[in-house]
Amino acid sequence: MYAIVRAGGKQYRVEEKNIIAVDKFEGAAGDTVTLGEVLFIGGDTPQWGVPVVVGATVTAKILAQAKAKKIDAFTYKAKKNVRKHWGHRQQITRVQIESISAG
Repeated sequence: MYAIVRAGGKQYRVEEKNIIAVDKFEGAAGDTVTLGEVLFIGGDTPQWGVPVVVGATVTAKILAQAKAKKIDAFTYKAKKNVRKHWGHRQQITRVQIESISAG
């Protein structure tokens, strides 16, 4: 069985025992959280949500709070000696999917 969930403004296809990186959640490593809204549950009897599947939940265990890969950017203006370098590392939470319940 698999599910499509919306968490942090993004959609993820998850199965039990999968490890995914989502936008930062509050909590420490080892805590159990419920991921956002369940939009679809697939398997032998698929269920579509309008817009969410009523009573469905996806629970996950927080593995770590981390930072994503760094994004580097560089801007300049030709012939003007104007240069700017900047970077960003997004805060993420690595979670392992424990269970998917259809409700």
